[in-house]
Amino acid sequence: MTRESPAIESSGKAQVMCRDDIVRVAGWLGPESALAIRNEGERLIAAGSGALEINLSDVVGAHSATLSLLLCWSRFATHCERPLSFTHANQDLIALSVLGGVKEQLFGEG
Repeated sequence: MTRESPAIESSGKAQVMCRDDIVRVAGWLGPESALAIRNEGERLIAAGSGALEINLSDVVGAHSATLSLLLCWSRFATHCERPLSFTHANQDLIALSVLGGVKEQLFGEG
């Protein structure tokens, strides 16, 4: 079953798509899109059970709002007692997470 977010737009703006237990996030996740994407992600986290993967392979660039969004999802998933992993982050986002001191919390060791 595929559930698509109302946040999906064809203009290249931020998108969230969920298929099975993989959430694919795409586009630029800056301050202008973070709240809508956060709300949609939390809805998807709360709607299921079991481990959930957040695939970031189509996220463009990196912004502190993106890190904030991922931290919010991580905290919400913990509250929902749902294991969550972030995969395929771009190098800019990983570098920003290192600078922010949250790399291990978001992406684990390595």
